[in-house]
Amino acid sequence: MKKIITILGARPQFVKAAVLSRIIASHNEIEEIIIHTGQHFDANMSDVFFTEMEIPKPKYNLDINGLSHGAMTGQMLEKIEKVLIDENPEAVVVYGDTNSTIAGALAAKKMNIKVIHIEAGLRSYNMKMPEEINRILTDRISDLLLCPTDTAIKNLQKEGFANFDSKVVRSGDIMKDAVEFYSKTSAEKSSILKDLGLINNEFVLATIHRQENTDDIKKLRSIFEGLEQINTYCKVVLPLHPRTKKILEKYNLSYNITTIEPVGYFDMLELLKHCKMVITDSGGLQKEAFFNKKHCIIARDETEWIELVENGFAKIIGSGTDKMIAVFQGFKDSNVDFSINLYGDNVGESVYTEILNLINQNK
Repeated sequence: MKKIITILGARPQFVKAAVLSRIIASHNEIEEIIIHTGQHFDANMSDVFFTEMEIPKPKYNLDINGLSHGAMTGQMLEKIEKVLIDENPEAVVVYGDTNSTIAGALAAKKMNIKVIHIEAGLRSYNMKMPEEINRILTDRISDLLLCPTDTAIKNLQKEGFANFDSKVVRSGDIMKDAVEFYSKTSAEKSSILKDLGLINNEFVLATIHRQENTDDIKKLRSIFEGLEQINTYCKVVLPLHPRTKKILEKYNLSYNITTIEPVGYFDMLELLKHCKMVITDSGGLQKEAFFNKKHCIIARDETEWIELVENGFAKIIGSGTDKMIAVFQGFKDSNVDFSINLYGDNVGESVYTEILNLINQNK
């Protein structure tokens, strides 16, 4: 049986991998071995996803976290390489734009193992973002680039990928499959609305975690001041990322909003399904908001998911308090049609077929 290795390290990757792992298991043509780098190590941001979403347990857990970008990526590269030597897979699958992504891609490519990049072609054009560097480098050394959108395809065309020895495919967004599949059972699995006393369409869901916001205290203050003001109109619920929590505690900052511990996927789905709108700096949550027919306020200066902005489902506000309030007021009574299909259908099966075709070419 053909063998692939999947590299995971962060919450969005667990969600996407759940879709593909389930399909791989159902076809019984490929053996999948999972490496968890340990990049997200908090139980509520890691272990709970494997349990809830029935992702196969990682065969390898590298336990690498809490380091600088260079140290983290270097250690991951070294340890992943050892696993690849032992396992000798036909291909390595990486997701998104984390340090785990670039480390897995580099380790595989240097050993002449095929690299498959799911969620290829995204660009923010902000080279100050570590994620932008990771995604550009991963794309360039990948053999199969599975792009979620037409925009992603165009980005790669502009960068000359027609001249490279790689295959670029518009597969759609695999996260859509996850939302559709798990939404059917999330209400049975989650009690978070009852636990928090939340009423349908009467709270705002917020998440803030990106380094560009947490490392700039002026930006972070401005964002949280905006959330606090919105809280006077509509309750704000914010699952608090460990990085954000650490910075707030460091500067002794507290705000009159409802902060909770990071939540599992079923809890997050229920919050998404029943909130009024979303305020976030997370790329994944921007799309999850759309899949759940919710407007999204993007607390960044740019987004990789530009089609959400172009179609009126999301707006970019940077870190400005006043702009956040203005966009919130504009969105709260909006009735935009969310029926447009931006991200494909049955994406997981399409991704699986492309992977199978690639590894069958190896022999």
